[in-house]
Amino acid sequence: MTHQPGPPAPSPTASPGADAVTPAQALGWMHTARFLTTAPKLEFLPAHEMPEIAFVGRSNAGKSTCINTLTQQKRLAFASKTPGRTQSINLFALGRQGTTDAVLADLPGYGYAAVPKQDKLRWQQVMANYLVSRENLRGVVLLTDPRLGLTELDEILLEVIRPRVEQGLKFLVLLTKADKLNRSEGAKALSIARLQAGGGDVKLFSALKKQGVEETAFLLWQWAHPAASASPAPPSSNE
Repeated sequence: MTHQPGPPAPSPTASPGADAVTPAQALGWMHTARFLTTAPKLEFLPAHEMPEIAFVGRSNAGKSTCINTLTQQKRLAFASKTPGRTQSINLFALGRQGTTDAVLADLPGYGYAAVPKQDKLRWQQVMANYLVSRENLRGVVLLTDPRLGLTELDEILLEVIRPRVEQGLKFLVLLTKADKLNRSEGAKALSIARLQAGGGDVKLFSALKKQGVEETAFLLWQWAHPAASASPAPPSSNE
């Protein structure tokens, strides 16, 4: 198969002013997301210097729904009707007025039983290589259903990125579908996930009730603009 050159890398732009934004403004920034490119292999990814934030998680963890909720776009991230069938890394550019100051990377869901074993192994290797070698990766968002907790595959992924986390890579566990938990169940899920995550942030997230949406957008904005994020984050409603 002849390799077709991908789109040119997005041009960087100066980050917003040094004044820290509010969570609501950070959510507005997320709304600027637009499709950049799709890559079936790492070598198809464009090289660029903007901070990249990757979304990872098991199939059916609610990853596409989370991205669409954060960006307030119903079909930005495509949720396949057959979980596990989406097998490309999709990139979305972020930035106001057509400029780009960060990129979101939507990695394929993993762990779905119906996917052939060879495909699982291939994508596990592609994802591991991406998480280990992507130079401008600044943060990883791991989505998991709190009713299941972090699975063996999730923990393997955590081990893959642990060396980079120790070197400063940002890390967030989002407990999706939090609307299905009552208050005590949510508190318990947070406590367990914090122990399992071994560092990083943990938040409850509900696309249905918009729980954790602004807080997550604010955190991602801070990851992408560390120089402009000197002021502390507002208290999380999940605490």
